[in-house]
Amino acid sequence: MTETLDRTTLIGLLSRQWEAIDALVAPLDEDRWRTPSSLPGWTVFDLVAHMIGTESWLLGERPPAHDPTRAKTDVRTLPYVRNETAVLNEIWVDRLRPLPGVRLLELFRDVVDRRRAALAAMSEAEWDKETVSPIGQVTYGRFMRVRLFDCWMHELDIADALGVTVEEGGPRGKLAFEEFAGSIPRVVVKKGDAPDGARITFALSGPLARTLHIQVAGRASYVDAFDEPATVEISLDSGLFVRLGGGRTTADEHLDEITIHGDGELGRRVVRHLAFTI
Repeated sequence: MTETLDRTTLIGLLSRQWEAIDALVAPLDEDRWRTPSSLPGWTVFDLVAHMIGTESWLLGERPPAHDPTRAKTDVRTLPYVRNETAVLNEIWVDRLRPLPGVRLLELFRDVVDRRRAALAAMSEAEWDKETVSPIGQVTYGRFMRVRLFDCWMHELDIADALGVTVEEGGPRGKLAFEEFAGSIPRVVVKKGDAPDGARITFALSGPLARTLHIQVAGRASYVDAFDEPATVEISLDSGLFVRLGGGRTTADEHLDEITIHGDGELGRRVVRHLAFTI
């Protein structure tokens, strides 16, 4: 399901994604910067600090030194830190947390400007070189698709925390959704326990409306259509689908927004176990 995209277009979408986040947080006063988000332990400020940390790491930079006047946090003891990626994320957030929001925004603008320059200067060989990413060993260009999805998801996190709406469709949302949706067949089997032979349709409405057909035959994969009726059809808004997959909310909080036809037990089990992102 992964769409082939040329390098220039992808870098342009990533740049516009950073601009969208900038526009969302630029008007905030200090209190609004510290608004809690749906991610455990993180505020709007922390979400932006996390993105600064990741883009800085991609430039080969290390987290700022610990301020000796502050009590040192052992981030490994935090209940929502479950792997080494989360440890590194949390260190960056913790080190930047004492700054005011206006200073954090300055750092965000600086690092994304430097990342734009670095991406523009990369050779084709560097773009195509295999590198470590959150989804394993992939080309650097493929990794940048993951970066677009991650930043897009955090734009939604910030908007939800602030109680505002943002454009969820459009070219950025479409490509981010393609990245997200690529994991769903595996999730419905591994976490939703969809049995061999199951035919699962997600009928999505909203800004990223589409119909997804997943056939389980030894392994789960997308198909254009089924030869027989779907085992279960699950209808919901695309925004809710993404937030369930991102672990930002639970199906039980939105059962009135989800319609299930066919095997109700399978449908409920699948929507209750869609969360898969780190």
